[in-house]
Amino acid sequence: MRKGNVPAGPGGRRSPKKNSRTTSRSAHSQKSDAKVKPSNKRPGKLRGKPGKSFPNTGVVKKSRTPGKDTGPEPIGSSQKIRLNRYIANSGVCSRREADKLIEMGLISVNGKVITELGYKVSPGDEVRHEQKLLNAEKPVYILLNKPKGYLTTTRDPQERSTVMSLLGKSIKERIYPVGRLDRNTTGLLLLTNDGDLAEKLSHPSYNVKKIYKVELDRPISKADFQRLSEGVKLEEGRAIPDDAAIVSPDAKVVGLELHIGWNRVVRRIFEALNYEVVKLDRTVYAGLDKRDLPRGSWRYLTREEVIRLKHYR
Repeated sequence: MRKGNVPAGPGGRRSPKKNSRTTSRSAHSQKSDAKVKPSNKRPGKLRGKPGKSFPNTGVVKKSRTPGKDTGPEPIGSSQKIRLNRYIANSGVCSRREADKLIEMGLISVNGKVITELGYKVSPGDEVRHEQKLLNAEKPVYILLNKPKGYLTTTRDPQERSTVMSLLGKSIKERIYPVGRLDRNTTGLLLLTNDGDLAEKLSHPSYNVKKIYKVELDRPISKADFQRLSEGVKLEEGRAIPDDAAIVSPDAKVVGLELHIGWNRVVRRIFEALNYEVVKLDRTVYAGLDKRDLPRGSWRYLTREEVIRLKHYR
């Protein structure tokens, strides 16, 4: 999100922070009970207005080739793949961590312990991790618009509702959420079985940008908005937004762009300023937006979106 794309609130108050760009890809909903298929419709440049919701996206260049649904596909019958990729595709860990397992002698192929990095396996090979048979899966990438009241986890000992229940029985692969949203936080959540991508997007060095729409219990003052823009001191350090804007006439709704991944960072920022967050919604994640993706619905990412994520900087 470039500075200037975030709408100013009453009096033109705007964060003076550095420019940043948030690209996005639109998704056209063909309504069903849950899954939504994307289209190639080009989103325009959105500007928030008082009384309107915080912008979901920035400017997107039209793709040269149409996006394709990246649902699971079978691996070719004669295709050999690196052992660390096979392990990562099985959902055990990332490729980097898989290399460590191989070096430690914890992986066997067809009954033989393999310690050679770069070793390739063929379809039909029996790969085991500490005697447990692994089953390589095609990487799956899903974008979910999380509703309130769902835990961001694969299972809950107390049997409370989790985001996995929103997918129903449509997904056979063992996917898991990338990052976390609080139970009462709504908005975009990425789920995948691609360990490498999950590790990359979760690592602080990649500065993955997220945009939030934050509704407060009372109007934010000019002085507190200035403090927010300059950064709020938290336990881990100073939390400085990449961009911020007041986006409602009553100054109760704030748009916030962050790349910080600290636990509950948005809520804690406003708690430090003596405000209570009434509603919190993530509208953009790593360039992906939730336009035409109703609350509680999900869709596969397009090939182009997956490529952009893998090359995200």
